Amino acid sequence: MRVWLLAAAFFSPGALGQDVSPKPDPAESARKAEAAVPAAPGEGNREEEQRRRVALNLLGAADTAGGESRRNENIQFNLVDNNALKELNVRLGVTATLVREFEPQRGYFGAEFGNPPSAPPHAAFAGGKDFHGELRWAHLNSVTTARTFFQVGDVKPARENDAGFRLGGRAWRDAWWQTNGSLRLIRGQVNGNVLVPRADERTPLAADPAVRAMVQRFLNAYPLEAPNRTDIDPRALNTNAPQNIDHRMGGARLDLKGGARNTVALVYDFTSQDVDAFQLVAGQNPDTHIKNHSARATWTRTLDARDVMEATAGFDRTGTLLVPEPNAVGPMVLIGGLETLGPQAIIPLDRALNTYRGAGAWRRQGGARSWLAGFEVARRQMNGAETDAHRGFFSFWNDFGRDAITNLRLGTPSQHLISIGDIYREFRNWEAAAYAGGRLRWGTHTDLTWGLRWQAATRPVEVRGRNVIPYDGDWNNWAPSLGLARRLGAWGVLRAAGAVQFGEIFPVTYSQVRFSPPGNLKIAVPAPDLLQPLREGADRAKPNIYALDRELATPYSFQYNATWERELGVLGRLEAGYVGSRSHKLLIMWYRNRGQPAPGVPLTTATINDRRPDPAIADLRWVLNGSRGYYDAGRLTWVLPRWRGVSFEAAYWWSKAMDLGSSYTNTAYDADSRLSRSQWEFETHRDMKGLSDFDQPHAFLWRGAWRTPGRGALLRNWDLTGVMLFKQGTPFSVSAGSDAPGFGNVDGNGGDRPHLLDPSILGRTIGDPDTSRERLPRSAFAFQRPGEMRGSLGRNTFRRGRIANVNASLGRTWTFDSTRRVMLRAESVNLTNTPQFAPPGFELANPNFGAITNTLNEGRTFRFLLQMGW
Repeated sequence: MRVWLLAAAFFSPGALGQDVSPKPDPAESARKAEAAVPAAPGEGNREEEQRRRVALNLLGAADTAGGESRRNENIQFNLVDNNALKELNVRLGVTATLVREFEPQRGYFGAEFGNPPSAPPHAAFAGGKDFHGELRWAHLNSVTTARTFFQVGDVKPARENDAGFRLGGRAWRDAWWQTNGSLRLIRGQVNGNVLVPRADERTPLAADPAVRAMVQRFLNAYPLEAPNRTDIDPRALNTNAPQNIDHRMGGARLDLKGGARNTVALVYDFTSQDVDAFQLVAGQNPDTHIKNHSARATWTRTLDARDVMEATAGFDRTGTLLVPEPNAVGPMVLIGGLETLGPQAIIPLDRALNTYRGAGAWRRQGGARSWLAGFEVARRQMNGAETDAHRGFFSFWNDFGRDAITNLRLGTPSQHLISIGDIYREFRNWEAAAYAGGRLRWGTHTDLTWGLRWQAATRPVEVRGRNVIPYDGDWNNWAPSLGLARRLGAWGVLRAAGAVQFGEIFPVTYSQVRFSPPGNLKIAVPAPDLLQPLREGADRAKPNIYALDRELATPYSFQYNATWERELGVLGRLEAGYVGSRSHKLLIMWYRNRGQPAPGVPLTTATINDRRPDPAIADLRWVLNGSRGYYDAGRLTWVLPRWRGVSFEAAYWWSKAMDLGSSYTNTAYDADSRLSRSQWEFETHRDMKGLSDFDQPHAFLWRGAWRTPGRGALLRNWDLTGVMLFKQGTPFSVSAGSDAPGFGNVDGNGGDRPHLLDPSILGRTIGDPDTSRERLPRSAFAFQRPGEMRGSLGRNTFRRGRIANVNASLGRTWTFDSTRRVMLRAESVNLTNTPQFAPPGFELANPNFGAITNTLNEGRTFRFLLQMGW
């Protein structure tokens, strides 16, 4: 989780039965810092909110307490798989996190980057309270919203209302109930820059009337307005489009006591989100519908003063539906130098993921030693229809001696992709884990924690036999962990921890075998006819093959950290730590069987299929454990619990993240596979080794709180909280922008990079629209020459603009008696209205190369919150 407070230590001293931390405990400071610009009250704890946000790909959320600003929604991504996590990593980067304790019953794969660990398998008993409740309402309006950096004209009318409740009390003598619900309605206006044809480019040039009609249909998808930001690009249009988001959450629980030894917790949660997506260009984004149901039943029995047994049964269901907007042109159309006509090739998508769970645990707590042991088992079902260019796909590159826009107007695409076949599948598999761990107090100065977790996953099976997964079940995943805390007297406390953590083979990774023959054909045609791209027969139309490696296994990482902390008296506490990881067997897709130079065969787009080593197929898209990740970070934290009414924490961390083409979030599917695609099919590691997409060398975070000490009734007891986040930008790559002769290697795949002519520009931050073209000049690069298979420029060698964000809130709580209270708060996100710029145009062949045309965050916003509790 992105909670930087946890960077101080690797385990919770209180859980050991002995506090080896220096005194005093800064719990009050932590609570105040955590309250700085929080999410709306009543929506659960921060870790759970972050976990839900990335698991369900929810829009409209922002971790403002962690320094995040509201994201600019015009940077679209499909709300499926782990895309929300990847978007956060690229936009915000990661947070160096020293895990307090590697608990064996939870998974920590990726936790060193600030991601929350897996949820505890058992629901804790929460009874014992009399009737209580909470009502809240928050409102955000465009009247108090600032314009984004590139916006032309006034802010369009928009509003956001967020209402919720939480109630609970005693149902009968030994039973307690709770219920909660919320409704968030966002009626927004998305502002953004899109690249559209100029007025003199709005008419087709094709001679065939049918081709002209189809080209005109593509051109008509662009807004009729002429470009109005020609200062940044001759084709840049700043425009607005409405986007509506309905976000619903609800839940209920019943806690029961059965005598002095038994408790039962019954928990149900529901989340849904409907997105009527913005369309700056007709049909560019899909409409999305997400529904999640989660249920748990936990029985806890206290056996004696030391031993406790837990048993849990659970069910989770997530349904995801992405459908094209009615005005979409049909196929996906990619045009160099213009906005892509969407939606993406994986749309439509209709998926249901069901997971049945069971878990048990035995815990013993006593004296200097404690231990636990347990197991988990899950049955996963993935049902649905998913697509891969079944609507069709055309790409128009700089090719045939003409620019991409001219090729569009002539109706001469460089490539056509189309999939044909049955795409509905039902996959099933089992997952299991068993674990044991404990704590040992060694003398008066040392505490030791240990754990061992075993994980297993069976080979997925398609119940109708439409596909066979070639790899075996993964049964040998052993994950030990060890932690140490040592009191050094007046010199403070030294802590260290290390663990092996396992990830997963994502369902979307193995389920893409549905796109291979014989059940499905994905056909690639170079230089096709626009109207009848398949008419020239099987000699030019070849199928792509999706293949899973027979030795495919679960990715894993070695994680380790150490920290030293010391009390500084009235100056608070200082913490210095190091965290690192080495990740292995990361998923990646390698594109094989590409077109290669062949004697006597012209090196043109039309001959790509003729130059493939296996002439019977197009690409062989091979999923394997082909990447590794490297991460190291140092972190310095200063905690001031209380000084004259002020409490704050400040943290600085330096880090470096590298990989061999893909990181821990890569699914080896769709966009992930293209981002990790090498320039050619040989020497992949040499070509792709570079900085990870989320690498940020320097980061600083400050959070603080102050309560006004005024004596007057009007001025006293106001709480002012703030968060400041400063980070370097994440890296990006420069690409050629075309695979055609004179630009790329003509192997049938993108990802070509140019040659570097001026090494002095390497590592530059391109973060100012006024200087971006100067700092990233075309003259520093050269296209590949015919016959060359790769450019000399490396991957991720430049950086986008920095992050400099300030969030703040001002509020007061009025307490009328021991139970009734009213709270009023005003919150500002991006208080200084500082833009976070998107990367510049990075395709050398396109006219917008080097131009920054977008921001990743919204302008300054204010939200007002009223809450009543009793």
